[in-house]
Amino acid sequence: MKKINFSTQLFSVLMIVILGVSCQHKTLKADLVITNTTIWTGNENNPIAQAIAISGDTILSIGSSKEVSEFIGKNTKVKDLKGKFITPGFIDTHVHLLTGGFNLNSVQLRNAKTPEEFIKRIKEFAKTVPKGSWILGGDWDHENWGGKLPTKEWIDAVTKDNPVFITRLDGHMSLANSLALKLANVTNKVHDVSGGEIVRTPKGELTGLFKDNATDLITPFITEPTEEEYQKALQAAMKYLASNGVTSVHHMSASSHYNVLKKVRANNELITRIYAMYPLSGWKNLKIEIETNGSGDKWLKTGGLKGFVDGSLGSHTAAFFDPYIDNPSDKGFFVMPMDKIYNYVKDADNENFQVMIHAIGDKAINNLLNTFETVEKENGEKDRRFRVEHAQHIAQNDFKRFAQLNVILSMQPYHAIDDGRWAEKLIGSERIKTTYAFKSLLEAKANLVFGSDWFVAPPIPLMGIYAAVTRRTLDDKNPKGWVPEEKITVEQALTAYTKNAAYSSFEEGIKGTLEPGKLADFVIISEDLTKVAPIKIKDLKILETYVGGKKVFDILDK
Repeated sequence: MKKINFSTQLFSVLMIVILGVSCQHKTLKADLVITNTTIWTGNENNPIAQAIAISGDTILSIGSSKEVSEFIGKNTKVKDLKGKFITPGFIDTHVHLLTGGFNLNSVQLRNAKTPEEFIKRIKEFAKTVPKGSWILGGDWDHENWGGKLPTKEWIDAVTKDNPVFITRLDGHMSLANSLALKLANVTNKVHDVSGGEIVRTPKGELTGLFKDNATDLITPFITEPTEEEYQKALQAAMKYLASNGVTSVHHMSASSHYNVLKKVRANNELITRIYAMYPLSGWKNLKIEIETNGSGDKWLKTGGLKGFVDGSLGSHTAAFFDPYIDNPSDKGFFVMPMDKIYNYVKDADNENFQVMIHAIGDKAINNLLNTFETVEKENGEKDRRFRVEHAQHIAQNDFKRFAQLNVILSMQPYHAIDDGRWAEKLIGSERIKTTYAFKSLLEAKANLVFGSDWFVAPPIPLMGIYAAVTRRTLDDKNPKGWVPEEKITVEQALTAYTKNAAYSSFEEGIKGTLEPGKLADFVIISEDLTKVAPIKIKDLKILETYVGGKKVFDILDK
């Protein structure tokens, strides 16, 4: 038998492999090639590109026009962007998806500037809905007219046929009319609620205002939406998100309608990727769901738990070490005792669920970090990616702890230019220095991700980037920026909305940057965000949005 030289044999094998790969490579042609564009990829190794090739839902190649051109075949659609700008699809790390969808079709009170306008809008909306149906949403802001809180007497006369439970824009205070109180059997004799507040007159009479846990006195009596209504709200929400360049969301309140989300996914009707959260106290239900049906896929997944430590600044329910300036007897409060939060976090972490908890005041944040640190020591080291949602008012000593504990800060830059109009009168000139402290957190090597908190704030990443970069308050009374030393760069803000946001949901392997092998989720924008004057960022246009290589929004179709 002829002896075969090993080197010759190895060479032959290598040639076969190379030829096979080469032949396979020649057959790889893109469905879509976009060229003549500026692409901010989010990938440090290839930060700027001029063209991108896509096959199915995946990126084949990204780089120069010459590099990408080899993926053009006879059936490839080639799109010349004529210099327009592309970024990875924006990931909004904090939304209340269905509430946002429902509120798109509810009474609009966010920009009501006077009590009279507030009342008029409710009156006009009540004429458009059937008698007996609940009027919800609203997103009112009493700071628009100087801070005077509304009462049920404002709206009773114009809503005699409809129960009302409209919510302040932060979601932590709601106003009921007398009919809603009657349906809920809530009278002046109702007892106070732990972790909430029933606002009363000096005579002890109900004003109709309920804060945080006290809203639970009313919400059980609100008519549950039908599955059809849920689906309609979901479709409205997804279309609105796509129009703003949002391709993925972290949905903070999904447990009541997760089955609806699954049905829409099964019908291939999602155009937004959704990471769906259960309540922290419901971790056992999440365990059953995952054991029974799995955790999901690249379109819809679960595995996260959302909890609360405190309320909000605007409702005076955020928990601080020191009192509110405008009410020295008030330091806010915890909506759940810290020992209970610790037990939930420890149990959930033992099940390898991701835990993300709302904490706004410095006392709430400090206590939550202490809890995370304790659980990490007790449960052992692993890649858990705890998150603090909002983290708005941080004690100076806690900045470095976020990086030390590898706790992610999920923050919403729009809140800074909203709250910045009035925050100082509530917490004073010193505490605002560490409020929405984006730059200080990045300098402390913390992992910062951005979102909107929609319905509380609009899910418009361009507005969020504008807010983080300029810090100009909504009233334009701070043209150089509110607490301007905390401004960050456009690239840092983009990273928080894309690469870091994907990391915060354990999805950095499939999205967040534009590179071969990752999902083709991207946005085409009218101008280069990194080159225009920062003040113009909010006025740029989302031209097209793609999810998985498919166009889900085109401004020309509006």
